[in-house]
Amino acid sequence: MEDQRPVGARQARDLVRVAFGPALVALVVITAVTLLQLVIANSDMTGTLGAVASMWLAVHQVPVSIAGHQLGALPLLPVLVMVWGTARTTAAATSPRASWFVTRWIVASALGGPLLVAAIALAVIHDASSVITDLQTPSALRAFSGVLAVHAVGALIGVGSQVGWRALRSLGLPLWLGDTVRAAAAGMLALFGLSAAVTAGSLVVHWGTMHDLFAITDSLFGQLSLTLLSVLYAPNVIVGTSAVAVGSSAHIGFATFSSFTVFGGDIPALPILAAVPTPPLGPVWVALLIVGAAAGVAVGQQCARRPLPLPAALGKLAVAALLSAATMALLGYAGGGKLGNFGDVGVDQSTFGPGVFFWFFVVGALTVVMAGGVVRRPKPVIKAPLVVAEPDGEPMTEPIVFGEPVVDDQGPVIEAELIDAEVIDAELVPEPEPQPGPEPEPEPKPPAAPPRPVRPAPDLEDVEDLMFVDADIEADEPHPPRD
Repeated sequence: MEDQRPVGARQARDLVRVAFGPALVALVVITAVTLLQLVIANSDMTGTLGAVASMWLAVHQVPVSIAGHQLGALPLLPVLVMVWGTARTTAAATSPRASWFVTRWIVASALGGPLLVAAIALAVIHDASSVITDLQTPSALRAFSGVLAVHAVGALIGVGSQVGWRALRSLGLPLWLGDTVRAAAAGMLALFGLSAAVTAGSLVVHWGTMHDLFAITDSLFGQLSLTLLSVLYAPNVIVGTSAVAVGSSAHIGFATFSSFTVFGGDIPALPILAAVPTPPLGPVWVALLIVGAAAGVAVGQQCARRPLPLPAALGKLAVAALLSAATMALLGYAGGGKLGNFGDVGVDQSTFGPGVFFWFFVVGALTVVMAGGVVRRPKPVIKAPLVVAEPDGEPMTEPIVFGEPVVDDQGPVIEAELIDAEVIDAELVPEPEPQPGPEPEPEPKPPAAPPRPVRPAPDLEDVEDLMFVDADIEADEPHPPRD
């Protein structure tokens, strides 16, 4: 059913939904989970608002400090869901034909609403810390920057999906830049999906270790909590597997994991971490590099969908690989941080982004060439009329028909066609200029004819004077001379 309300009312409703929709939904879910945990643990409700506010900021990758221990390695699944929710609401509120003024208001609403909620959350945490001394207020700059970054990425994805092509045209940028987003997304999804499959296979191999980690608690609620934490931290582990797949490394404290070496160390008792390899490292983990190559093939196939000349094709591939590398490096940074007494957790940022770019660009370039994604740049055709010289030196006026194929030095055989006064590689003959000669003599003018005698006007007094008889006609006609 079509909305009959005025346009201004609909736009106001969309702006409010964009500003507070994802933030309030996350707040409601967090409140429900927190209250459920407090009820199951038979705890009082003291500091409930502070816990809810801290968890809401943690969804935006803001570290949580409790009793002097900082939890910086936060799960990636909630922040990915938050980005998806922001992108969906902004895309629903943005029309492909909307003016740039309305589009700017949508982006401002997507950023302003969460920043307001973040300010309220900081005030609530500061008030709760006076009651719960173990709870510490996070840095305001870190809180606002984390919330701004998460919702800015979601707003950019949502608005870009609606007005991206129009923005490229208005800025005068090449339209193949829009294809780089699809190629980058295909490469990242391939890398992420194959790494998830490898993680699942490793969990099956290390099933005994995962069972022992679940056995650290006997209560059903504890095992459900471990399962929920494993699901929330699953993207973090998959990102670490992706780093290993492109030749980089991941670390949990002193424990380091790569495709070539593994250094052991203490790891948290989280069932999902049973997927990490244990020393000594077998040769099967070196085959994990095939995952990076397969993801590069996916990028090359997407770039080859619309063939371009060689410089443009390489530029498209380079932009797609750079976008993928930057996004994966951002995920690696967001999924890492300090984890209490275990130390820093994350991936090696100095090699993760360059590794993704290397596999995506090198393997993608080979795929683009083999898949026919490179075409020859068409040669310019001369439109000016040409004069062709015949052997005798006279200019040719009739069109020339080339009946046999002409071999091009830089390409395949080109079939000749009928060319009307346009011949390639022909000798140009300039038209001869007229030579000055003797001026012609003026022709004599013919003599002027004598004037005809004018007959006097007859007297019109009598009508009979106007009448002629045969005698008068004969008298006027000259008679030929007699012999």
